[in-house]
Amino acid sequence: MLVADEGGDLLVIDPGSFTASLPDLSRAVAVVITHEHADHWTPEHLRRIRETAGAVPVFGPQGVADAAAGFDVTVVAPGDERTAGPFTLRFFGGRHEVIHSSIPVVDNVGVLVNDALYYPGDSYAVPALASAERVAVLAAPVGAPWLKISDAMDFVLAVAPERAFSTHEKTLSSAGLALGRGRLAWSVEQGGGSFTALEAGDSIEV
Repeated sequence: MLVADEGGDLLVIDPGSFTASLPDLSRAVAVVITHEHADHWTPEHLRRIRETAGAVPVFGPQGVADAAAGFDVTVVAPGDERTAGPFTLRFFGGRHEVIHSSIPVVDNVGVLVNDALYYPGDSYAVPALASAERVAVLAAPVGAPWLKISDAMDFVLAVAPERAFSTHEKTLSSAGLALGRGRLAWSVEQGGGSFTALEAGDSIEV
């Protein structure tokens, strides 16, 4: 789970099953779910957020709306833009990366928050920005059943953010995580950016 804080208002992104317990999210103004897999959302977490923060909007692709029937999901697709509180959300991508030929490929959207923080979900979707724009902070996946580190490195090289940190880390050992972070750090540095290693509960200024 990723939480963006703007002036005390919170945007919750992908409150999934690897988040053992939720922090205080009573100030949440919206939830973004990039795709339907359980490690990116659970009915229990979404219900808990709604109980503490009220009927905040939930944004996700059609696959999330189908999987989360009863939660009134606002369907978004690549190219859409939405606002919630102080947050402007721009959506990119459209499909999850392939895990295996035997596993269906589901809808997935990456989200650019306030034209600064980009989180791709489970994809390597590079946001289509104007020539003068640059992603300030990239949340870059580093470990997953669908991920090969060379592809993750190419994704960071293509985005060329000012700063980056790694996400999707729970499938890795401590040694594997250190190796993956090192590869991503090298990749962001090629574009003149910097890498920050964040642990659970840490934050970064955007």
